[in-house]
Amino acid sequence: MEMKTAFLPAFIQSYFIALGVLVGGALIGGFGAFLSGEPPLTMMYRFASSLKIWALIAAIGGTFDTFYSMERGFFQGETRDVIKQFLLILSATGGAQTGMTFIRWFTQEHGA
Repeated sequence: MEMKTAFLPAFIQSYFIALGVLVGGALIGGFGAFLSGEPPLTMMYRFASSLKIWALIAAIGGTFDTFYSMERGFFQGETRDVIKQFLLILSATGGAQTGMTFIRWFTQEHGA
């Protein structure tokens, strides 16, 4: 049974989950690259670029509930659900972008 959480805590958690997945994954991946003889900072940047979409998926729950809520909002006229889901996705995108910015600052990579 899934408990419904209030919107504001879910909004904040979405941001920080995406941030944590991206930064944590890149740091641990960089450590693994160091252990295997690869350049750790370059690999951290590459890992962060690859993890960005997965950070978004993890932050919104990794299920189809978001898409179901969007569908219900569009086809049953519940626009409040559409707006909430859009804001949660926007929050997760902001967290992933912040994480990417941290990794860029740390590694001094200037990729596009």
